[in-house]
Amino acid sequence: MIRLKLRFLLLSMSFALALFSGPAHGQAPATRPAQEHPATQPESRPNIHGEHERQSVTEGQVQTVDGLLRYKATAAHLALKDDAGKTKAEIFYVAYVKQPGDELDRRPITFVFNGGPGAAAVWLHLGTAGPKHIAMNDNGDAPVPPYQLEENPDTWLRATDLVFIDPVGTGYSRAAPGEKPEQFYGLREDIQAVAEIIRTYITEKNRWLSPKFLAGESYGTTRAAGLSQHLLEQNGIDLNGIVLISSVLNFNTIDFAPGNELPYVLYVPSYTAIAHYHKKLAPDLQQADLSKTLRDAQQWATHDYVDALSAGTSLAADKRNAIAKQLSRYTGLSLDSVLKADLRINAGAFRSELLVDRRQIIGRFDARITGYNPDPLTMSDEYDPSLSPYFAAYMATFGSYVRGTLEFKDDRQYEVLTNKVRPWNFGTLPQVATNLQDAMMKNPHMKVMFCNGLADLATPYMAADYTIDHLNISPELRANISHKYYEGGHMLYHYRPSRQKLGQDMADFIKSAIGPSIQSERPVGAVK
Repeated sequence: MIRLKLRFLLLSMSFALALFSGPAHGQAPATRPAQEHPATQPESRPNIHGEHERQSVTEGQVQTVDGLLRYKATAAHLALKDDAGKTKAEIFYVAYVKQPGDELDRRPITFVFNGGPGAAAVWLHLGTAGPKHIAMNDNGDAPVPPYQLEENPDTWLRATDLVFIDPVGTGYSRAAPGEKPEQFYGLREDIQAVAEIIRTYITEKNRWLSPKFLAGESYGTTRAAGLSQHLLEQNGIDLNGIVLISSVLNFNTIDFAPGNELPYVLYVPSYTAIAHYHKKLAPDLQQADLSKTLRDAQQWATHDYVDALSAGTSLAADKRNAIAKQLSRYTGLSLDSVLKADLRINAGAFRSELLVDRRQIIGRFDARITGYNPDPLTMSDEYDPSLSPYFAAYMATFGSYVRGTLEFKDDRQYEVLTNKVRPWNFGTLPQVATNLQDAMMKNPHMKVMFCNGLADLATPYMAADYTIDHLNISPELRANISHKYYEGGHMLYHYRPSRQKLGQDMADFIKSAIGPSIQSERPVGAVK
């Protein structure tokens, strides 16, 4: 059950929803190993402790789907200062700049971060966007250790320079000595800090005239939406575009709180997709065209089901039974379970109940992944078999990559995913869709791309549909929004075909955002 403690270690894993099986989209061509070379004169500067610390600059190359690409990689700390020049925090980042560079620095630049709160940017960095990615199993499962990095032919570096930012408390980023880290741990506090990081970077690197983009995942999409308004109004930084992966801009869409009926409706199509993958739907639905089944599930959920939930206890017994039967059909759960749940299936209950006959629980971040359910009677969702194996894979590979390839030495714990940023000051239940709406109205050239996995139980794809459809913007601005759907879960890019598709979608989006407008796309299974 998703509560306000918001267990948003929103990271990801992706899986090959066999459910949406078919030939892989555009297999990558054969690649040759990348070559990294240390810069001839590594820079160094004092860190916040007054020590002399090297800023590591290396060079590398990657064989992409577009050809060989050479780049400069910088792993460094950036001082986050207040107006008086006092250092408040030391921010770790890794930047990749295509070589040879643009003399006018007009190449697009994208600032990338993950979510949590408490997640370092390594997930998007080594999962999909950087020049190297973690080698996953064919279906997106984490491999048996030892783990390996391999060239990423679909790297976003094909279309844009990249800056991966670790917010304070994550990665190697820390508050300065004597500074309270809690001053950075909140919705507004975090937006202000990351905005200053971006402003400082583009000033130091003279990237003010570059087309600028943000890319966030999970809670990182909450941050990105807030930043779109803040950067424009407070820093004079207008964005060309924002990429929102596994988005959550309105937390009411995922909060199964008493009295909030919305998430029960928005999760239904995801339940249908996942039940289809596990072959738990009724025979006629299991054998039918999945695209049509998803459309039907969404149509039913947003009409008949909404009406039934709105009726509350006044719902007539015959209508209650009819709704229960249909909900059972679309979720794969038993009629008895649906009735006991009072027609309201939260994500935790679904994870525990779908495969109860096998005594298995399905993953929250990747619902294709299953694990042994030690306590099926409690319908507990505290155990997620789709998280821990990936945490270890990212920790190990980044530890090797940053010290070896990037030649950045730091003996502190690299916080891949941490609870040390808690408690996080969310204020009221976050709702940053209005921030995005305001930014789009004030910067009408800005484009927005939503990306969702069809089997994500952390941020379901229909919640993004709902958010988009409730933005109060003109038809002309609505044309600046696109919504892409992928096989997989929260970290949809763990599944190779989805990573390939995301890489191409990213390249196309950036090209369109500095040129002609793109049109909104309704994916398979979506119903207006």
